[in-house]
Amino acid sequence: MATFEPGHLHIERHALNAADFSYDLWIDYEVSQDPTEGRGMLFTLHGSVQGKVLKEAFFLPKDQAFDFARYAMAIAQKYGMPKTAVLDASVHKHYDEMFEDVRHQLNVKPGDPVKPEHLQ
Repeated sequence: MATFEPGHLHIERHALNAADFSYDLWIDYEVSQDPTEGRGMLFTLHGSVQGKVLKEAFFLPKDQAFDFARYAMAIAQKYGMPKTAVLDASVHKHYDEMFEDVRHQLNVKPGDPVKPEHLQ
């Protein structure tokens, strides 16, 4: 199950059996200014994975803000999310809405420059 509203994505999955996994995750985000990287997005991932409570924040500069899912998944994996976990099709629609909202909030346009040091 997933829900989206600007600034917030909630994804939830309940284990189907003892060998399965569950999570209840929220990704909140807002435009932020970093003294070194400049304008970007501050993300806060909170909720639980397999019953383990988590809350971690991470900042991504404007040219990297669209990579939020990779960072969120790495955090979730630290709390027990299987590395083989994939988002089901119902989440993709909400992920796309979040991606569009991040683009809009940061005023990202096609062809905007990417810092070469971010490509390493």
